[in-house]
Amino acid sequence: MKYLFVLLAVLLLLISCGEESFTPKPRAYPRIDFPKGPMDRFDDFTCSFSFEKPSYYEAIQDTTYFDKRPESPCWFNLSVPSLNGEIHCTYKSISSVKDLTKLVNDSYTFANKHNIKAEYIDDYFIEKPNKVYCRVLEIEGNVASPFQFFVTDSSSHFFRGSLYFRSQPNQDSLGPVVDFVKKDIMHMINTFEWK
Repeated sequence: MKYLFVLLAVLLLLISCGEESFTPKPRAYPRIDFPKGPMDRFDDFTCSFSFEKPSYYEAIQDTTYFDKRPESPCWFNLSVPSLNGEIHCTYKSISSVKDLTKLVNDSYTFANKHNIKAEYIDDYFIEKPNKVYCRVLEIEGNVASPFQFFVTDSSSHFFRGSLYFRSQPNQDSLGPVVDFVKKDIMHMINTFEWK
């Protein structure tokens, strides 16, 4: 009887020691809590323009640019701490077609630096009343700046913005955040006015 019990225990042990099937867990990303808040009018830093921005964006004036003073007191960042991102904003006054051409070409040069990682660049034009002309560059792929734009009146003013996140570019995990911020930027552009 003792041998039968040992034999039965060994048989049960062998049957239960089958090969385990491993199922990997699907890739997951952290949950994102998108900020909410009312719209505020941006009218700061002696800028020649104003626009509406969500209240959860903090405007921080640039006081240094590569250890020098910025060219204009109207260089600033719109920071979104809860999303770990910011929109770098610069303003320049222009006095000639040559100035405008150089600034437009510089904007395209900055955007084209992402071509190494970009899947494609969507480039479109927006024209608003009161001489608000905007060019938007949406850069798809694992790039440092997925959304850039510039606004001009084509004679006196040029304003440029670039979206950056303080994290490793990853189109899959940053995609929802980029889409969220794009909507905010488009609202800023649609409410943009020269003074």
